[in-house]
Amino acid sequence: MRECRRRKAVTMGTSEYARIADHGLIGDLRTTALVATDGTIDWWCVPRFDSPSVFASLVDQRTGGHCRIRPARSDAPGRQLYFPDTAVLITRFSTDEGIGEVVDFMPPSPDPADATPRWLVRMVRCVRGRMDFRLDIAPRFDYGRALHQTVVTDEGALFESADTSVVLHTIREPGDTGMRLVGELDLHAEITLETGQVRGIVLEQNPLGPPRALPVAEVERAFQDTVRFWHTWLSRSTYQGRWREAVDRSAITLKLLTHAPSGALVAAPTAGLPEQLGGERNWDYRYTWVRDASFAVSSLLDLGFTDEATAFARWLADRYEEGGIGPSGPLRVLYRVDGSPDVPEQVLDHWEGHRGSAPVRVGNAAGDQLQLDIYGELFDALYRAHQHGLRVGRPGWRALCGLLDWLADNWDRTDEGIWETRGGRRDFTYGRVMSWVAFDRGLRLAAELGLPAPVERWRAARDLVHDQVWQHGWNPERRAFTQQYGGEVLDASLLRMARAGFVAPQEPAWLDTLAAMERDLVVDGQVLRYDPAASPDGLVGSEGTFSLCTFDYVGALARSGRSAEARLLFERALTHANHLGLHAEEIGPTGEQLGNFPQAFTHLALIDAAVTLDRLCGTEPGPGLWVG
Repeated sequence: MRECRRRKAVTMGTSEYARIADHGLIGDLRTTALVATDGTIDWWCVPRFDSPSVFASLVDQRTGGHCRIRPARSDAPGRQLYFPDTAVLITRFSTDEGIGEVVDFMPPSPDPADATPRWLVRMVRCVRGRMDFRLDIAPRFDYGRALHQTVVTDEGALFESADTSVVLHTIREPGDTGMRLVGELDLHAEITLETGQVRGIVLEQNPLGPPRALPVAEVERAFQDTVRFWHTWLSRSTYQGRWREAVDRSAITLKLLTHAPSGALVAAPTAGLPEQLGGERNWDYRYTWVRDASFAVSSLLDLGFTDEATAFARWLADRYEEGGIGPSGPLRVLYRVDGSPDVPEQVLDHWEGHRGSAPVRVGNAAGDQLQLDIYGELFDALYRAHQHGLRVGRPGWRALCGLLDWLADNWDRTDEGIWETRGGRRDFTYGRVMSWVAFDRGLRLAAELGLPAPVERWRAARDLVHDQVWQHGWNPERRAFTQQYGGEVLDASLLRMARAGFVAPQEPAWLDTLAAMERDLVVDGQVLRYDPAASPDGLVGSEGTFSLCTFDYVGALARSGRSAEARLLFERALTHANHLGLHAEEIGPTGEQLGNFPQAFTHLALIDAAVTLDRLCGTEPGPGLWVG
């Protein structure tokens, strides 16, 4: 055994960043990792999504940390695929000498009480000929800020900082001494394989014991168990539509963004990835937004997944029971996955950011904002759950009544809105529309379940909101619903108005709004959220088209009788996925994926659009369906 002295290294990695799209996602329902096509894990936070990183060279090549396995004498990128219908990622490399694979996976555990240390498995095998692989591992704990020590043994290594430790187990047969770890703080190894041979490593977070040599058979059993888990979970899907491959991949991605112990869903597994290369719009999305999670639950319900809705409802009930009125009312805009509201925003000044996009932020100040739309999205998701046979008990109903009673007193306030602008509170039309949705769905639940409620108060509030939006949110000169009361700027969040039932999809005012959005916000079938130049949001720079809005636009077109056009735009939007069917938050001017990756918003909206198109394709409404 040898132990290196405790110090902090500063040199590492390659000179170029992998593109955001050049990654696959693996996870265990507690955290995730990104694997680049060159065999590098360049993002991994442990033990949870919202924990500090161990590998983060995706946002800082120099001090972020990484784990790379690739051919020793070839710089050519690998080709990636998922083992069918799973989150098991395969990166294949071809050289003149042979063909090899790195199989990456994290055995999931849906049991919230399972305290078994979690594995990240990197199984390396030679498919044909001979392959020489090189392993380089350089962990950097606490976003590269913490010192750590490395202890190397004959069976593996231990990387240990003050708060976190990771053990490296070797995968090898008994008596095999071919893979020898060398180095001090960072470690390297050569792995030489012949056809059919399997070796590799397992990274175990916060281990219970020392490094050990794992037989290949033990790791292959973990591989089979992981494949079985994903096949069993996906078999519950009721989706049988035209776009099954894209929908299934989106469903698996949403499941990967679920924290099994709590039932919370995160908006994305990454932090600091830029919405504009070189810009400042670099946010941390590793938290649970009430809005995003509600959207995701609704989408999963449409595919027949009900357990996720039940778990999230319990998580929300716990947030309400904790009591207190915060900046956004009885519920905050976002939480950590364990329900903690403590998400202070800070800048990691020592990191340069992805391809020079600084600042890199962790935490998110949006948690202290007022965003009134979250109640509408929540109640819409709960009503959808009710339609799928899930019932609200008396304690849950009392909590929901408390939410709507608060909203009845507060819906007519200015807020920061769905896009979490930092330019001050305003009268955002979308927030009022979603307040209407909250009252409407609450009234429906009360009527359909026969539960006691102050229905007259809720009905009066609902009608007031409806009249106000038509009076102040509709701009007769622009012939469109606008972003803010009395304004002229359009906003793609309003694409959800017809889906929510606030307007009829064939209503002339709605068709005029769609036409106005096409002129102002649609670029080659892709949709901008809004125009920051016309409606300053308190930030510098611009952004790409927003993929959530693009898929919402597809659904809006289909509902309004333009399903053939919607289908074409949907097919075009699918081409912006990466090689594995994964989508980031935005698409840049050159078609490059931007923003945190993969993004729950995008994948849930893809599911919504596919389900809507399946229902409406071939059923174009004829004239006369709208009665004014």
